[in-house]
Amino acid sequence: MRNEMVHRPVVKKKLVKFMRTKQKQLLGELGKIEKEAHKADVPIIPHETVVFLQFLLGQLQPKNILEIGAAIGFSSSLMAQFVGETGKVTTIERMDTMIQKAKETYKRLNLQEKVHLLEGEADELLKELPANTYDFVFMDSAKSKYIVFLPEVLRVMKTNAVLMIDDVFQAGSVLDDIKDIPRGRRAIHYGLNKLLKTVLSHPDLTSTLLPLGDGILLITKEKDTIKL
Repeated sequence: MRNEMVHRPVVKKKLVKFMRTKQKQLLGELGKIEKEAHKADVPIIPHETVVFLQFLLGQLQPKNILEIGAAIGFSSSLMAQFVGETGKVTTIERMDTMIQKAKETYKRLNLQEKVHLLEGEADELLKELPANTYDFVFMDSAKSKYIVFLPEVLRVMKTNAVLMIDDVFQAGSVLDDIKDIPRGRRAIHYGLNKLLKTVLSHPDLTSTLLPLGDGILLITKEKDTIKL
């Protein structure tokens, strides 16, 4: 599976290279997993997003994190470093191949007790999670489903919690006319545009966009209940 986020950055190549090589690298076993994934073209977040995520979580100091889209378990393992002794990361994955790889990653890093992997469809599993529970949510899954997942994601977030959504720029094509988008990618294009239109001007959400990787959308939930 091709790691599109690594190959479709939205800033100049020389700046991407600088961010990926001159910022602090991951050490230990997690660093080895990152290097192995990039070498094998396995889909994980690029290093500029890794560094940003480390910075952000260091400031937020969340205790309960939710991730939608575990993939091989790299990002959830990274986030598990920031929840303290009593915190936990809950992650959702539907693909059997990724579930197996994620379990191998958690075992390799001795994170079986720190990361709780839920297996199945996110739209179903989200409904089973308690409201007002998570301090931080990272969504990196089916791009066309972001807008579908959003109401339940906001429901399970605490007030003032932060939602980070990955790959929202699609190498800049998110701004193109839908007629110019290949038919096989129009569901993603439509879903992302609806997501951006919904959240960027919402009175009870504070949002910002960052040109890291293939685009990051950050959202803060400002009220207990959010109507979309």
